[in-house]
Amino acid sequence: MRLRVEFTTEPFDLDEAPPHAVVARDVIQGAGLDAVDVGPFGNTAEGEAGRVLTAVDALLRQSLEAGATRVSLQVNVIGESAGTGEDQ
Repeated sequence: MRLRVEFTTEPFDLDEAPPHAVVARDVIQGAGLDAVDVGPFGNTAEGEAGRVLTAVDALLRQSLEAGATRVSLQVNVIGESAGTGEDQ
């Protein structure tokens, strides 16, 4: 199964990325996901279910520890994987 995650962290700071946003970006960019798009008002990434769920767990834990007061996220099933199902 393939998943897409969309997320934002708060509080926002329009002048510079707060620590929790930097942590969230680093987690997603380092998770080996596909189609990663990181921006100031929303972030998306796609990948195999296991990788996405592991990244979401790390994203929540680490961004909250770094000062996020709110994390909004949505996870959607976008298709079946062509792999063996090892990471499902």
